Amino acid sequence: MFQSIALTVGLRYTRAQRQNHFISFISLISMLGLVLGVTVLTLVLSVMNGFDQELRQRILGMVPHATVQTAEPIMDWQQPALLAIQVEGVVGAAPFVHGQGMFNNRGRVHPVLLHGIEPAAEAKVSILPDHMTQGALSDLKAGGFNILMGDLLARQLGARLGDKVTLFLPEASLTVAGIIPRLKRFTLVGIFQVGAELDANLAIMHIADASKLKRLGGGVEGLRLKLDDLFTAPEIAKQVAFKLPGQYGTNDWTRTHGSLFQAIQLERRMLGLLLMLVVAVAAFNIVSTLVMLVVEKQADIAILRTLGASQRDVMGIFIVQGSIIGFLGTLLGTLIGVVLALNITAIVDWAEQMFGFKVLSADVYFISYFPSQVKLEDVLVISISSFILCVMATLYPAWRASKVEPAEVLRYE
Repeated sequence: MFQSIALTVGLRYTRAQRQNHFISFISLISMLGLVLGVTVLTLVLSVMNGFDQELRQRILGMVPHATVQTAEPIMDWQQPALLAIQVEGVVGAAPFVHGQGMFNNRGRVHPVLLHGIEPAAEAKVSILPDHMTQGALSDLKAGGFNILMGDLLARQLGARLGDKVTLFLPEASLTVAGIIPRLKRFTLVGIFQVGAELDANLAIMHIADASKLKRLGGGVEGLRLKLDDLFTAPEIAKQVAFKLPGQYGTNDWTRTHGSLFQAIQLERRMLGLLLMLVVAVAAFNIVSTLVMLVVEKQADIAILRTLGASQRDVMGIFIVQGSIIGFLGTLLGTLIGVVLALNITAIVDWAEQMFGFKVLSADVYFISYFPSQVKLEDVLVISISSFILCVMATLYPAWRASKVEPAEVLRYE
């Protein structure tokens, strides 16, 4: 009885044209508010998931997951590398030499981070080979003093393939002419693009050339490790350092980029909570819609009660009506949100080209575009939570409707 009366009459009330158009307008506004809230929540969480994914795949694909190094140069890095990859959780190891400097080209100056790499081993620990837009890692030759630059760095310097660029090192040399800064000419042989801030401040050279610049005598500063689980980096790095002979210090991405990752996670949670409150406000607008509908339908409710409908039947009618509004709003909001989330990168690119501005500049942000990753679990949580809030919003108006006294209402009819 409950299902037949509640469902039949509730659906009829939802489809029927009301005499009071203001109630229809409020009902439409409630549904549109719910659609907007669910859409924005789905879109924002997908974008935050995208930033989180890009942080792991791109930035942490370029910077070391973990490193082990000593105070003295490592002259034979192959043996420590073999020992390192025997540790469970380590999937790759490669040598590195890090430094800082400043490039000058055609009067343009820009500070850079210098990474000396072994081209043959770099593919084991980095995504760099997959993001070369011009040239290749194989163009780095020991003794050739060739250089690879990020796309933005090359543009800021006005450098093209084959250009000679001058590197100034943050140390001075004493000569007969006095103290002069150390500098070296490099040939630009390749450009990479990973879509992050590294494109604007990173330069790659052969590890033999980097060792000469830092006067390491052909040695390297340490080993870069690639791990199968990023979140085990501190523990795995300590295990590797303990296994290697000698005194090794450790470092990992949680120290260099961990604050960024934590900030993204915190922002994702806070934005999710705030936007869920927006959805809750939109859902509880259904309360005002149903309260006004109860007032309008008091005579109908009284007649149903005199025909044998119970209080439970009356409650079911308005719960069904409010649930339908909530279901349709949630469904439309979810569909629109998913479609926008899947195409947000293309939409933002189109807007940037149309209006001539950059939303995310690589000079300021770690990522220069809007990434997005739609997760099924997020969509389900948003949809189910929104629908539950809508159902909860129907309880008070439905309870008020069930308390209508037929005799009091029909006395004046």
